[in-house]
Amino acid sequence: MHKYRIMFLGQLSGIGSGLLPQHLSACRLILVCLTSPRWLSTYPALMMDHEPPSKRSRSAEEKRSVKDTDANRGGGPGLRGGSRPRDTSRPGKVLSGDFKSKHVARTMRDMSECKEEMLGTSSKDAVGEPPPPGTESPDLQAPMRGWESLLPRWWEGSPACATAMAPHRGGRALDLSVMSYNILSQELLRANGYLYTHCPPAALRWSYRLRNLLAELRHYDADVLCLQEVQEDHFENQIRPALHTQGYECVYKKRTGKKPDGCVVAFKTSRLCLLASKPVEFLRPGDALLDRDNVGLVVLLRPAGAGVDASDVLCVANTHLLYNPRRGDVKLAQLAILLAEIGRLSRLSNGTAHPVLLCGDFNSTPWSPLATFLTNGRLDYRHLPISTVSGQEYGSRGQRLLESPIWSPALGINQRCQYESTSASVTPSHSCGAAAVEREISELTVQEVAQPTDADKALNSSWRLEHVVPLRSCYPPCLPPDGRAAVTTCHSRCAMMVDYILYTPCESLPGGRGLQLLGRLSLVGQPELEEVNGLPNVRHSSDHLPLLARFRWMVGERS
Repeated sequence: MHKYRIMFLGQLSGIGSGLLPQHLSACRLILVCLTSPRWLSTYPALMMDHEPPSKRSRSAEEKRSVKDTDANRGGGPGLRGGSRPRDTSRPGKVLSGDFKSKHVARTMRDMSECKEEMLGTSSKDAVGEPPPPGTESPDLQAPMRGWESLLPRWWEGSPACATAMAPHRGGRALDLSVMSYNILSQELLRANGYLYTHCPPAALRWSYRLRNLLAELRHYDADVLCLQEVQEDHFENQIRPALHTQGYECVYKKRTGKKPDGCVVAFKTSRLCLLASKPVEFLRPGDALLDRDNVGLVVLLRPAGAGVDASDVLCVANTHLLYNPRRGDVKLAQLAILLAEIGRLSRLSNGTAHPVLLCGDFNSTPWSPLATFLTNGRLDYRHLPISTVSGQEYGSRGQRLLESPIWSPALGINQRCQYESTSASVTPSHSCGAAAVEREISELTVQEVAQPTDADKALNSSWRLEHVVPLRSCYPPCLPPDGRAAVTTCHSRCAMMVDYILYTPCESLPGGRGLQLLGRLSLVGQPELEEVNGLPNVRHSSDHLPLLARFRWMVGERS
């Protein structure tokens, strides 16, 4: 470089010898600029901005050739086809073209704040590489760093708080906070890396993400955690030990097949204790519809301490449904299995039911048929295209319609999402030692619906699904004051709401035995997420946002 600079200056000086005196001052200024180290450091960048047109077009073509593979990922879909204009009023909109570069300065500033942690990361700690089995992450041995959100999220009180229920005679009000959070499996992050090119690579390393995620969980300190995409080795070696030190007991269910992640339900042992747990597998070998490895988890919890009635049981369910936007039939069948388990486990022998908390990543938008089925308890699916069930895509992909019945009668579940026989069993836990409650749970395995009634047979021959679990969503689909769409997941391709906390309202069960929503942590829209360079970023280490809600539950002896 130095040799070429001398040759260039020599030629320039020869040219300058033929210039008139009035031109010499300008020539000297050019020489000073060209010989300045500042200009030389900028020269490569200037040359990059003047690449040949053929090279630029080739690079753009390579970017457009990236395929959006279906890896059963949670979150928004990778929308195919050409770019579409932004529409901030609809879910699943494509992010703006300058999404990646608009806030580079802010990202670099945040990265500099985390420089010490990144420099301390081993060079072998590449994206997707877990620590050796049986070893504890060095991050857990260091003091946990504080965590602050980059997003404008605040606590929204429910209007019902003004008329909060008073405890009944002999009982008490138990206030519980519940979080649902898809933490983004490191294996799936690596397999779908093209979705996260907007994020600095160092912030995608598991050691860095782990510290952020654990600090975030401790920051919110929920009584009940429902986590999705929890990688098995990370759970066993790092996440469960960390949660245990914070007073949590954990139940885990890994996905079937080769995928290494699964679902977790964790709860504070100072507030609740475990009565029973039931892992739910949606895979049915030999069934062409139920051939996916997604799972769910249902647990029964009761309040810790004395003075609790035998009927004070809370049913908590957590799941991660199939991602594929074009397989709404599979999603409905998976949901039917989960609702059948919830209905069986939450029902008492006298016909009444326990309150239910249903959390998870349903890979469905709030206006979709699947999401409305959850809250309305009914779905008429005649002439419904399979690809519109989840609302992730606007096209109907060839108009392939749902058939009746959606799933095979051999599944043993009718179109009311109830078991026609009760071959499944519950795995009891003796951590509370409540014999009466354990007998109640054991009876659930033999006192469910024995034979389908005439009404069941008529429903099975129709085009209607129903379920009997009363559910309401904690979060509205739109944000005040402008009504823009609320977002729970965002990466470089799209942003939408697919995560939910659903609960049984207090008025839905006799004696007000349900749950009263006291408040929730607010959500954000696409503009706020663009301001922090999308998800994940240097502070938020998942492509999903955690949902957090607080409930009041009346427990204790009843007259």
